[in-house]
Amino acid sequence: MNKVETLSIKQKESTGKVDYIVALAGNPNVGKSTIFNNLTGMNQHTGNWTGKTVANATGIFDYRGEKYQLVDIPGTYSIMSHSEEEEIARNYICLGNPDTTIVVVDATSLERNLNLVLQITEITDNIVVCVNLLDEAKKKKITIDLDTLSKILKVPVVGVTARSKYTLRDLLKVTKSACNNKEEKKTIYHIEYTETIEKVIHALKVVIIDKYHVEEKLARWISIKLLDDDECILNEIQKQLNIELINDKAIQETKKEMLRELEAKGIDKHVFKEKIIATIVKKAEDIAKRVCKFENKNYASRDRRIDKVLTSKKYGIPIMLLFLLLIFWITIVGANYPSQFLFSFFGNIQEKLIGFATYIHCPEWLSNMLILGVYQTLTWVISVMLPPMAIFFPLFTILEDLGYLPRIAFNMDGFFKKACCSGKQMITMCMGVTKW
Repeated sequence: MNKVETLSIKQKESTGKVDYIVALAGNPNVGKSTIFNNLTGMNQHTGNWTGKTVANATGIFDYRGEKYQLVDIPGTYSIMSHSEEEEIARNYICLGNPDTTIVVVDATSLERNLNLVLQITEITDNIVVCVNLLDEAKKKKITIDLDTLSKILKVPVVGVTARSKYTLRDLLKVTKSACNNKEEKKTIYHIEYTETIEKVIHALKVVIIDKYHVEEKLARWISIKLLDDDECILNEIQKQLNIELINDKAIQETKKEMLRELEAKGIDKHVFKEKIIATIVKKAEDIAKRVCKFENKNYASRDRRIDKVLTSKKYGIPIMLLFLLLIFWITIVGANYPSQFLFSFFGNIQEKLIGFATYIHCPEWLSNMLILGVYQTLTWVISVMLPPMAIFFPLFTILEDLGYLPRIAFNMDGFFKKACCSGKQMITMCMGVTKW
């Protein structure tokens, strides 16, 4: 497939039947949105997930005679927690039944991103790993052996630079192949936990398979969630798969017996979850060491030094307040000039409109309603709201591109958790203050 063919992907209207549904998953800030936009063009629909405030985006594109619906799942670092984004990602991958899940990872932070990849391999076999930001990795003199990574994970692995649309040709080709062969039985990377944990997972898995005849991989994952006592996802599984887990006598008795076995080995529910997470992290670390080569082993030292300052207990909050106050000051003071210009501009037009209405002998009640009511109100809103938004959002975008917004969220997470919220909501509050 050549460059011209890639750039001529037909992007159709999101109506009618699609041949395949493809989920697009990954950590925040790995280039998911860039890939999504390049593939779907203007044929996108944005809304909210059912019952959630988190936005979703779906798009349609046509590739080699087949129609694909691309679903952009909210960026998440894990599918083991209970934030809205993580619940949506987990539920859609597990229960939404996409034909293939493309997991986008950052080539400059492969080890961290592989945590999510390994968690998703626990749920589904139909995945494609897309290693993005290869250009940034090259600048940092990081080399990734994509073939070895593919052999280890036993899934297709594609390297791209999402900003260059033509580099997505291999991703399209592999995605098409994965969708066409989704029914084939696959043996992908399988995480092995300790002997004790594997024993109890297997015991529960056998009961679930015998009772409800679900596929082995799904039964194994459900067993882990049962032992973890994750009621949120268990309720979702019951609703979507129409099976009973929480009140099923045989499953619950087996679960209690297995928990007793774990406790006899000194593993309670909290330790069980910690061991599951620790195993995944260790596996990700081992895989990253095998496939990544660093010409400059201290390539991330500058970022770490910056993190030590920007997220420290002593300097983190003051620097954050300084940055935010500076942005608000620039926004408020800077917006005065364009606001005054717009007021004058629209005011001159208003005087001409009043003069024109008088000239044509327009009834006073009608001219007042149209000019002093509709026109004046609309122009005042534009004059007051447009300038600060036009200044604030580009400045906030710069902070996002510099990677400072996640650091703000980190700094505020402890405070917001006391109100049962996440530090990420600090960003939303800042935007709300500006709009207000």
